[in-house]
Amino acid sequence: MKRLLFTLLIIVSCKSAAQITAIKDTIVLSRKQAEALFLEKNISLISEKLNIDIAEAQVIQAKLWPNPTLTIGEINLWNNATAQQLPPLWGNFGKTSQVTAELEQLVQTAGKRKKMIAMEKVSADIAKEYFKTFLRNLKIEFRGNLTELQYNQAQEAVYQKQLSSMQTLLKAYANQVKQGNVGKGEYIRLKATELQFLKEISDLQKDNNALQKELKVLMNLPAESFIKLTEEGFVPDNTSIENLNIGNLMASAVENRPDMKVLKLGNDYNDTKYKYEKAMRTPDVTLGVSYDRGASLMNDFVGVGFSLDLPFFNRNKGNIKAAKLAIDQGKLQTEEKTKSIQSEVLQSYEDLLVTQKLYESVEANYEGDLDKLLEAYRKNFMQKNTSMLEYLDFVDAYLDNKSILLNSKMDLNKNLEELRYISGQEIN
Repeated sequence: MKRLLFTLLIIVSCKSAAQITAIKDTIVLSRKQAEALFLEKNISLISEKLNIDIAEAQVIQAKLWPNPTLTIGEINLWNNATAQQLPPLWGNFGKTSQVTAELEQLVQTAGKRKKMIAMEKVSADIAKEYFKTFLRNLKIEFRGNLTELQYNQAQEAVYQKQLSSMQTLLKAYANQVKQGNVGKGEYIRLKATELQFLKEISDLQKDNNALQKELKVLMNLPAESFIKLTEEGFVPDNTSIENLNIGNLMASAVENRPDMKVLKLGNDYNDTKYKYEKAMRTPDVTLGVSYDRGASLMNDFVGVGFSLDLPFFNRNKGNIKAAKLAIDQGKLQTEEKTKSIQSEVLQSYEDLLVTQKLYESVEANYEGDLDKLLEAYRKNFMQKNTSMLEYLDFVDAYLDNKSILLNSKMDLNKNLEELRYISGQEIN
């Protein structure tokens, strides 16, 4: 039994080790590489792009003429005593058989077909802009996740470093406690700080897991993969922010934002729809050619004719009025959207300047000096030149400052992406 249990334990351990190895399939990417994967493999983008093909297929359909109609009728399968003799159809068959045939073709008048094609072309253009809107929304979500993952990795690295330093101190203090040189209270205080670091790291790893899940779906990566981002691109180039012009950004947003383009294309569609509804006042004509074998006046009668609706009661007034009102409504919506976009751009630009001011208020060497000062505190604490309370207070202050610095970098990145999103352009 002992041997069996030991064998099972080895099998389970090997299996667990294999699973852990599979899960730790680490992929190291820069932001540019990650975005390239996202644009190439994202399933939602591939699916959404098919809507453009669907809309273009409707343009092809609108270009087609309606099919002609063939009607065959009055075929008699028997005859009676009053039947007249006709020339046979073949041999001796069909001397009393009668048949009629009619071929009809609908002809659309007043350029209705061209106007319908024009409407479908506008719909195809709208589908393209909807795809751009979808891409734009998905891209800011993706870039935001990248920024948060870079922040998460940097924050965890800070805590891991402090945890390693604290665990080194704990080993030294454990020996001192055994020798009776240090009270156990000080050791417990350090142990509590270690536990606090472990809790922070645990929370960061949970956040990391959530970000990993989102990014793997967006990049269509295997579930067992683990994404590690380089630091590149976490802090934006400051010169690109200084070169921004609010007037150009507003003009670009009104001109280039896909949601604004959709609104303008909707106005074009309404204009074409109004013309189409006006054309619907003119009735279509159906042309026909008919054949009658055994007609009352002559055999093998062939005639032509036409049919059309008489527009006495329905002149399409309701649809014309609705189309005209849609044009007026679209103009009002465009005016409101223009003002809304300009306000959004201004707010986003001002938010970016506030974040930039906070980021630039930190001296270039401050972070490095902070790291050096922490190391000095640690050495003084080990040499009993600094009390535990002073050392731990500084560690807390150090971690708070590190968090503020990382948050300022993350906010600067996110605010710049927000301005990109709202202005409808890629800011270099």
